[in-house]
Amino acid sequence: MTERMTPDSVQRIPLTISIMLAASMFTIDSTIANVALPHMQGGLSAGLDQITWVLTSFIVAQALMTPLVGWLAVRLGRRRLMLVSIVVFVGASIACGLAQNLEQMILFRVLQGIGGASFIPLSQAILFDINPPEKHAQAMSVFGAGIVLGPIIGPALGGFITETSSWRWIFLINVPLGVLAFVGVFLFLPKAPRPSPPKFDFTGFAVLSLFVASLQLMLDRGPGEDWLQSWEVRFEAALALAGLYMFAVHTLSAERPFFDRRLLSDRNFIFGSVATFVVGMLMFASLALLPPMMQNLMGYPVLEVGLVTMPRGIGMFASMIVIGRLMRLFDSRLLMAIGFALNAFAAWQMTHFNLEMDSHLIIVSSIIQGVGLGFVFIPSNTLAFSTVPEALRTDGAALNTLVRNIGSAVGISVMQAIFLINSQASHSELVQNLRPDNPMLAPYGAEAQDLAAWAPEVARQAAMVAYVSDFHLIMLLTLAAMPIAFLMRPAQASMQSGAVHVIE
Repeated sequence: MTERMTPDSVQRIPLTISIMLAASMFTIDSTIANVALPHMQGGLSAGLDQITWVLTSFIVAQALMTPLVGWLAVRLGRRRLMLVSIVVFVGASIACGLAQNLEQMILFRVLQGIGGASFIPLSQAILFDINPPEKHAQAMSVFGAGIVLGPIIGPALGGFITETSSWRWIFLINVPLGVLAFVGVFLFLPKAPRPSPPKFDFTGFAVLSLFVASLQLMLDRGPGEDWLQSWEVRFEAALALAGLYMFAVHTLSAERPFFDRRLLSDRNFIFGSVATFVVGMLMFASLALLPPMMQNLMGYPVLEVGLVTMPRGIGMFASMIVIGRLMRLFDSRLLMAIGFALNAFAAWQMTHFNLEMDSHLIIVSSIIQGVGLGFVFIPSNTLAFSTVPEALRTDGAALNTLVRNIGSAVGISVMQAIFLINSQASHSELVQNLRPDNPMLAPYGAEAQDLAAWAPEVARQAAMVAYVSDFHLIMLLTLAAMPIAFLMRPAQASMQSGAVHVIE
C-alpha cells in the first residue's frame, strides 16, 4: 500500500507553488553563498582554506541525507517529512545568519543540508502523484524550472545582497519563503495512510554514506591538494571505492537492500538517471568555469557576472514553456537528442571565447545551453519515471537526485582539474617563446627586454587557452551522451510498461 495524493485542481496549483518554493529555496541556497565567501571570511575570522567548508559542509550533509528520504517518507509520511524539513531548514538558515564564528557556521550549514535534502526528491515524487499521466510532462517542466534556475540566479542574488546589505541576509531571506512554503504544504498537501515502514537497512546506508561522503570530500579537496599527490585525497579515494564496492555487493545480495532492486531492472529509469548525471555535469561544470573566467581574466565585477550568466535561465524558461506541448507531438527521445545537440553547439560557441570579446557571445551561448538543458531534463525525467511503480517513486526520486548531485560534483572537480593541468601546460609553452631574441617581441623595443613585465599577460593567455580546452571537452562529452536518448523506450511503450508494473 502506498500514499495516494489526489487533490483537486483548486488545491493542486497552490500545492505545486508551495513545494516548488521549498525546492527553489534549497537550490538557490546551494550557490548563493559562493560569491559572499570573501566577505564571510572576514566576518567569521576564517582562513582562505577554512572558509570553503561553508560550502563543503552543506554539500556533504545533503548528499548523506538524500538516500534516507525514501525510508523517512514511508516512516513519517511525505506531508510530515516535508513540514519537518522546512522547519529545520528555516531554523538553520536563521542560525547561519546569526553565526558568530566558523565553527557555528559549519554546524548550522550541516543542519541546513540535512533539512533541505528531502525537498527535491519529495517535490518530484509529489508532482508525479498529484498530476494525471497526461500532465506529467508539464509537472516536470515546473519541477525543472525550480531546481535548475536556483543555481543560476543564486550567484547574482548573492552578489546583489552582499553588495547592498550584508552577507548574513543571504541566509535570512529564507525565512519568508520558508513560512509561505510551510503554510502551503500544511493547508494543501492531503494526509494519506502510511504503510508499515520497511526494516531499515543500516548496512546499506552505512556503506552508501561512506561512498558519498568520501567522494564529495575527495572532489572538493582534490583541486587544492594536488589530487593524488596528497595522502589525504588518496585516502578519501580509497574509502570511496571501498564504499561503492560494498554497496554494490550488498544491494545485489541483501534480502531487503537500501534501494529497491526493482529500480535497477527498469531500463528507462537507469538511462534516465544517466542522462540526469550528464545534465548535472554540463550545467554545474559551465557554471563553475564561466564566473572565474569573467572575473579573473576579463575584469567583470561580481554583480555583472551574475547578470551575464542569468540568460541561461531565460533559455531554460523558454524551453520549459514549450517542451510539454512538443512532447505530445514528437518522440521525447528525439527532443532529448535535440537538447544534447543544442548543448554541444553552445559548447562549440564557447570554444571561440577570447580575451578581446564582449559579453555578446557569452550571453548567446548561455541562452542556447539553457534551451538545450530544458530539452534534455524534462523528457529524460518524464520517461525515466513513466515506468516506475508508484510505490517506488520516492525511492527513485531520491536516487535520481543523488545521481544528479554526484554528476555536478564530478563535473565541477574534473573540469577544474583539467583546467589546472592545461593552464600549466599552456603557460610552459608560452614562456618558452618569451625570449629577448624572439623577433615577435621586436616591435615592443625596450619593453621586450623586461620579460618579468610579461608574466601576468602570459598567465592570462594560458588560462584562456585552458578554459577553451575545457569547453571543447564539454562539447565532446555532450555529443558522446546523445545516444542515451535512443536507449530509452518511447513514451507510449513506457506508459504501457509502467501500467503493467503498477498492476503487478
